[in-house]
Amino acid sequence: MSSSPAVVMRLLASAYTVAGKAGAIVRKVLHTGELGIVEKTGANDLQTLADRLAQQSICTSLAQQFPKITIIGEEELPSEEISNDLIENGHLEEILHTTCPKEYRELKEEELVVWVDPLDGTKEYTEGSRHLRAPSRAQTPHKGSDAAQPLCTFLSLLDNVTVLIGIAHGGKAIAGVINQPFYNYQLGAGADLGRTIWGMSGLGAFGFQLQEAPGDRRVITTTRSHSSKVVTDCVEAMEPHEVIRVGGAGNKVIQLVEGRASAYVFASPGCKKWDTCAPEAILTAVGGKLTDMHGNAYRYDANVKHMNSAGVLATLRNHEYYISRVPQSVLQALKSD
Repeated sequence: MSSSPAVVMRLLASAYTVAGKAGAIVRKVLHTGELGIVEKTGANDLQTLADRLAQQSICTSLAQQFPKITIIGEEELPSEEISNDLIENGHLEEILHTTCPKEYRELKEEELVVWVDPLDGTKEYTEGSRHLRAPSRAQTPHKGSDAAQPLCTFLSLLDNVTVLIGIAHGGKAIAGVINQPFYNYQLGAGADLGRTIWGMSGLGAFGFQLQEAPGDRRVITTTRSHSSKVVTDCVEAMEPHEVIRVGGAGNKVIQLVEGRASAYVFASPGCKKWDTCAPEAILTAVGGKLTDMHGNAYRYDANVKHMNSAGVLATLRNHEYYISRVPQSVLQALKSD
């Protein structure tokens, strides 16, 4: 290995620790109970204090270390001085000591675009928090009400929450980091919460156990809170044996690489580039694929529009099969970029 790691390896090593810091911020805000929720475009498009602080932490930390990279974050935040306790200057030594794929060794800072979603799954985060903090009731709740549901049902929503940092070059997602702030929440008080997954095209992906979904079952993971007739029609066209409805693009791609789902199907223009850059990089690193519903790749250049207007279809294996199942009516409803 050369005495100085490649720029992209240093960026990825820093992104790993920065994502961990952001995950800790997300947990801390939840535990205070003061989420500072604001609606951006509606009740299904929320922003919390955790979103704001995590993005400030990620963007400032990376910009200080790599001043020439382009960073695009989900949240539109005013320029303000960031407190030192939000800054993370560490890096993962394991990544620095990993040999960089040849095609990325000479990349310069100014050639790299970083896409940041500081809190993917905000709706699930707010719902999980609300029920985590709800006082116990002496009386028995009405059957069918939220209060009647087991607390674990709502805590499981926190599994949907991720921090996403994707690195792109030449319009392609080449590396990414996904932090799950509440991983291991089931172990209860005192558990070591959180894990970070990272990957790079040409290297593979790390921090989890790669597993394929059973080949004789089609398990579709799709949106929990942004459904529509087009979304439903497309899912049904896959003839699934099971449908899993969850939040967060990062969470859905983790389901693919851990063998809990066969395909991530979202026939809607709701997803953005910061939702898919990091997950696509990790999925691609283990041989998977993420495209629009037409089978076309998305680009992650600095000047592209942020919306993934033709939906998202992602798989670990058999991508062409799922593309072939997309109804013509869905293709007509979703224009490819």
